Amino acid sequence: MGQQRSAGSPEYGTDGAGHRESGAGHRPTGLRLRPLVKRDRLDGIRHRLGRIRKKLGAVWYRLDVVVRDLPFGLFLMIGSFLPALRSNGTVVGGVPDRPHDALAVVVILLETLPLAVRRRWPALSLALVSAGFATDQLLGYHTFAASAMGVVLLSTGSHLERFRRSVVVGLTVAYVALAVALSHLGTGETPTEFVTFFMALGLAWGAGGWLRTTRRAEAERRMRVAVETRTAERTRIARELHDVVTHHVTAMVVQAEAARYLTAAPERLEQSLSAVSDTGRRAITDLRHLLDLLNPDHGTGSGGDAPAEPRTPAVGRVLTLVEQTRRAGQPVEFTEEGTPPETTGSPDLVAYRVVQEALTNALKYAHGSRTWVTVRHGEREISVEVSTDGTGSRAAAVGGSGRGLVGLRERVDMLGGDFSAGAAEGGGFVVRARIPAGSRS
Repeated sequence: MGQQRSAGSPEYGTDGAGHRESGAGHRPTGLRLRPLVKRDRLDGIRHRLGRIRKKLGAVWYRLDVVVRDLPFGLFLMIGSFLPALRSNGTVVGGVPDRPHDALAVVVILLETLPLAVRRRWPALSLALVSAGFATDQLLGYHTFAASAMGVVLLSTGSHLERFRRSVVVGLTVAYVALAVALSHLGTGETPTEFVTFFMALGLAWGAGGWLRTTRRAEAERRMRVAVETRTAERTRIARELHDVVTHHVTAMVVQAEAARYLTAAPERLEQSLSAVSDTGRRAITDLRHLLDLLNPDHGTGSGGDAPAEPRTPAVGRVLTLVEQTRRAGQPVEFTEEGTPPETTGSPDLVAYRVVQEALTNALKYAHGSRTWVTVRHGEREISVEVSTDGTGSRAAAVGGSGRGLVGLRERVDMLGGDFSAGAAEGGGFVVRARIPAGSRS
C-alpha cells in the first residue's frame, strides 16, 4: 500500500499507452516555458549590466586625463615593492644588484608617478622617467618600475606634437652615454646587446608614432564625414524650402494678380482672397515643419503636450495640391490609380514633391493651360506623370533656373528611380517619375 505507481504502470496502462503512442516526445507547456523564462531573465541581467557598464564608462571618460593615466603608474609603483615582482626588473649593462634603500624609493617614484602626465605633458614625463631609468640602471636597483620606460616612449611617440626629431636625437645621445657608463660599471655587455635594447626602445617609439598617425587620419575622416553630412543636410533643407516656398508663394502671387481684375465681382474677389489666405496658412505650416527639423528638441516631446503633425506629406495630399492649383486658376485633371499606403515614407514624399514642383512650374509658365496629373500606386513603385498643354511650359524649360527639376532628379536617383522632364511632342511640357517603393523608410 505504501508503493507509488506512475502513469506508465499496469494500473494506468491505458493512459501510459496513450502517452507513448500519441504524445511521444511531447512536453507539458510549463516545462517548455521554463528555458524561455531563464533566457529572458539572463537577457534582462545582461541588459542591466550593459547599462551599468555604459554609465561607468561615461563617468570614467569625464574624468581628467591625469586622473585616468595615474592608475597604471600606481600599479608599477606598488609592484616594485612586492617581493614576487622585485626580481623581475629590467637589467641593462650588467651592473651588480643593489639592495633597495631610501634612494630606491625615490627612483621608483621618479619612474612611475610621471606616467600620470604622459598625455598632458609628454616631453616632461619622458624626461623624468628617463632620468629615473638611468639612475635605476647605474645604481643597480633594477626595479620593476623600469618597465615604465617602454610605456612612456609609446605614449610620447603617440602624443608629442612638437620637436619630435629633437627628442629622438636627444634620447639617442643620452642612451649612448648611458651605454658607455654601464659598460664601465657593469660586468660588460656586448655592443649587440646594447643595440638590441635600443631597437626595442625605438620600436616602442615607432608604435606610438603609428598610433598618432592613425588617430590623426581617423580625426580627419570624421571631420570630412561631418562636413559632408552638414552639406547634405543643408542641401536637403534647401530643397525642402525651395519646394515649399516656391509652390505656395507662386500660388499666392497668381491668386493676388487675378484678384486685381475681380473688383467688379465681389463674390469671386472674396473667393480669390480666401484662397490667398489659405495658401499662406499652408505655407506657414510647412515652414514650421522645416524649422522644427532645426530644433534640437524636435521629436523629444519637450516642445509641448500637443502631438506633432507628421512631417512627411502623404501622397493622398496630392489632391490638396490639385485643389489649390485649381483655385489659382489652373484647370487640372487628377487621376489616381491603385491604393495609397497607410504609412508614408521617402518614396511617397518624393512623389508628392514631383507633383508639387510640376504644378508650380505650370502656374508660373503656363498659367491657364490644361494640366493632367496621374499618380499610380504599385506594389513595387510609384509612377507620377504631370503634363501641361500649351507652349508656356516650353518656356519654363528655357527660362527657368531648373533648380527644382535638378533637385527632383537627384531625389529620384537617390531612391534608384527614373526621372525625365522635357517638352512633349504635341507641345507643352511633361514630367515623369518612377519611384521604387519596395521598402518604405
